[in-house]
Amino acid sequence: MLPPGPKGSLLFGNIFQARRDPLQFLTQCAREYGDVVRIRFFNRVAYLINHPDDIESVLVLNSQNFIKPPSREPSRISEKLFGEDLLASDGDFWLHHRMQAQPAFHRDRIASYGEVMVAHAQRMLDTWRDGEVRDIYEDMRHLTLEVVAKTLFNTDVTDQVADLNAALDTIMHEITSRVVSPLRLPTSIPTSRNRRFRWAIERLREFIDKTIRQHRANGQGENDLLSILLRARDQEPGGVTENQWRYEIMTLFIAGYETTALALSWTWYLISQSPEVEARLWAELGAVLGGRNPEAADFPRLAYAELITRESLRLYPPAWLLGGRVALRDCEIGGFRMPAGAMIIICPWVTHRDPRYFDHPELFLPERWAADQAQLLPKYAYFPFGGGSRHCIGYSYAMMESVLMMSTIAQSFRLALVPGHPVSPQPLITLRPKYGLRMQVSRRS
Repeated sequence: MLPPGPKGSLLFGNIFQARRDPLQFLTQCAREYGDVVRIRFFNRVAYLINHPDDIESVLVLNSQNFIKPPSREPSRISEKLFGEDLLASDGDFWLHHRMQAQPAFHRDRIASYGEVMVAHAQRMLDTWRDGEVRDIYEDMRHLTLEVVAKTLFNTDVTDQVADLNAALDTIMHEITSRVVSPLRLPTSIPTSRNRRFRWAIERLREFIDKTIRQHRANGQGENDLLSILLRARDQEPGGVTENQWRYEIMTLFIAGYETTALALSWTWYLISQSPEVEARLWAELGAVLGGRNPEAADFPRLAYAELITRESLRLYPPAWLLGGRVALRDCEIGGFRMPAGAMIIICPWVTHRDPRYFDHPELFLPERWAADQAQLLPKYAYFPFGGGSRHCIGYSYAMMESVLMMSTIAQSFRLALVPGHPVSPQPLITLRPKYGLRMQVSRRS
């Protein structure tokens, strides 16, 4: 028996329903049809799975049976940018390079990044003026871009932030458009859109190449991520191509700042809508920090700030949809037989808001992550950083960065959403605020 699913058009399936409002469409699918939903995009069938046990089966327990999909049009576009990298690869290649990158994310190394994170946040605050209105999403993007460049690549990108952000915007929109568009012009056709896309790719390639050249010219004495990867590359000549190294570095660079910028942005929005949460955060900052800047050693003591971050990631997971998995062999998921070749999709946005696991799932309640309550959750009812062997390599880095930056900013400024400003999540590759986040910043006494 096939899993149930929404009806669509004979030719296009459910593509137009999904394209109109992906978040609402997938949520409605889960609520109406259950834990395994059959969805059709043109002639391609995909299965949305929503139960934590089934998600754990695909990501962890039976992960050897589920691989990244073979290259299709959107994948080929992504490959132009990323090549064979940590996000897109599988098997021994992926495992080998994950192990090589791991030292840069060791606990001691992450702690050493704390001072840089706070210093850059304070430098940003020095440019803010009491009472002005700012696009906080853009500010967080600029901030995390500078921080990831300095901590992981030991380079300063202050004068390149606008260009790099513009390039990433173009790439995000183009890849998303081609995933959901029924008409896909080859990228080789010189339309204005394709020319912008090629410019964006070349701009990021140029940045990575320049950074690598500077590292080689200045020596590789540092223990930042780029130095670690370049030393590993030099120690195994012929192992992988120069392009593969370039693309791997580019992938980590983009993932390292885009997701944290979004986590912080959505957090400021949620805090601005909850005076009780803001007051409790302010009380914790006063008790723990007493007006001084936070340090990495303060991270375990900023417990409520961490709960806020976890709840923000529940409501607005930057990685709102996990990349598809393809079944290598016939299998069973949620009581349904799945043939070899079946495409599986997993949506944290849907599962994180499932009322079976979260009381009042639409409400912002950081207290729900208190230890006694969190332990009652099924393991994969909450997975903002993915799961299994592909669990985000920068998880600890991202959590510490979010908490330290939030604490630094909240001590000095209160952020209030401009009345009437529309707030709408835009599900591209990541979950962005469609109209930015215009907020008034008021200096705290």
